[in-house]
Amino acid sequence: MKSSCQLSLKGFNSFSIDVDCPKILFPRSIEELTELVEQISEPYYILGEGSNTLFVEDTSPLVIKPDFRGIEIHERKDDFLVKAAAAENWHALVEFCVNKGISGLENLALIPGSVGAAPVQNIGAYGVELADYCHSVSWYEFSTGIHHHLTNSECRFSYRDSVFKTAYKGRGLITGICLSLPKAWQANLTYPGLNELSRTASAREVMAKVISLRQSKLPDPEELPNAGSFFKNPVVSQNRFLAIARNYPHMPSYPQGNGEVKLAAGWLIDQTGLKGCRVGEVGVHKQQALVLVNYGNAKGQELVALAKEVQKKVYDKFSINLVPEVRMVSAQGEVDFDKL
Repeated sequence: MKSSCQLSLKGFNSFSIDVDCPKILFPRSIEELTELVEQISEPYYILGEGSNTLFVEDTSPLVIKPDFRGIEIHERKDDFLVKAAAAENWHALVEFCVNKGISGLENLALIPGSVGAAPVQNIGAYGVELADYCHSVSWYEFSTGIHHHLTNSECRFSYRDSVFKTAYKGRGLITGICLSLPKAWQANLTYPGLNELSRTASAREVMAKVISLRQSKLPDPEELPNAGSFFKNPVVSQNRFLAIARNYPHMPSYPQGNGEVKLAAGWLIDQTGLKGCRVGEVGVHKQQALVLVNYGNAKGQELVALAKEVQKKVYDKFSINLVPEVRMVSAQGEVDFDKL
């Protein structure tokens, strides 16, 4: 199995945090996973492309970076089954499908990260979630050595959540996913920005619009290190929404099917006046308040401190507790943001 010891993870996370890694392993087969499990005797963290990870100490735990590769397409009567291995790039998969005339993923274009990371937090954007098209997820369980194929319902998807963040957290790793993309397709243009397109827009046109919108709002991590949206959009009760809306009638809101209302975390942060603020080497992005950035050689703890200040300001103003999307990792593995 390919491995490296005593290296910096600066190039392995989109925040560009310089953290020492004692050892990183790159399993690329089930056989190598079995070999790996027999070696694990210390804290570890499973890393995709590092686009949703913040290392909060100077040292990381053992890092396992799956290197499963490959994409397969199986055509059926009513849909296409697209199987993609964990280490494939998510956006490249979206482009691959659209270029093959397979529609459905275009609203999820330009979301950073690997295919294997997509089910963990049920990635979503512009009115679409991975759960909408996920047929199954292949997951290797460390304790038993069993390679499970979990159905959509078994993944327990919800908003930015899944069984891989709860009951199965730390118990195994995702080796690939299978998507069911129906041949009967209609563009999802309900989200602001996309509603400017014609109702007859093609998947390629929708993808191009999504890319344009994301690039206009979000900084490129290659130019300004960041992890995209740092916090989840909070979901509140109808009564809580109405109470806030009395003072902020133009507040963006998105009614949910269960009667609750999703609010825009970026808008809430913007109302606190923190948009564009900078503290040393870190700051809140000047165009998108939901994005925290590393302006230079910041430490993970500096970003944690800024995030906690953002969280406090929003709570003080709206009595809403923002929850990070980004996963926090110490030398002992993943840690709860509230305990930092």
